[in-house]
Amino acid sequence: MPSHHLPLLLAAYQHKFGRDVEAMSRHLIDDVAVGWDELGTDLLDGAPPTLVAELTGGEHCPSRTLDHLITPDGSPPVRMTVTDETADAQDIQWGYVLHQQGIEVISLLHEDIGPLVDWDIDPRTAFNDHPAAWSSLDPAPAIRASRSTPLPSAPAASPAKAGAPRPATRR
Repeated sequence: MPSHHLPLLLAAYQHKFGRDVEAMSRHLIDDVAVGWDELGTDLLDGAPPTLVAELTGGEHCPSRTLDHLITPDGSPPVRMTVTDETADAQDIQWGYVLHQQGIEVISLLHEDIGPLVDWDIDPRTAFNDHPAAWSSLDPAPAIRASRSTPLPSAPAASPAKAGAPRPATRR
């Protein structure tokens, strides 16, 4: 859900990966054998402690991959690849595509593309989780801008811009 994943991804980009979308793509996509079970608070490594506390409420959980799966026929698990043809069978409701300009958030229940959330948005911004709110024709649906004062190293929240589909850095 965007209210959970976007703060982690925005903070990870801004702090852990030093605003390097290629490094973030390698970590989240290329370096994972099968896929992710859960993205955890380790993505907040390098973020200011006050931001970590605001985003987590003091809770910490590690990211977990799906590397230790056992398939019904005993064959090795294969990398999870999401395409238009496989999204329904995989019961995936949200897609996050990393672009140089930001994260495209796709409500797979409603559309094939979504609005772009700028990398400079404050990770403390609260986002709407209703799938219909994530139209590719509208800006990303922030419920409220920042939860408190801007962090010195993170620019203040600005509206996300929607537009035509953009080529993905990684899928």
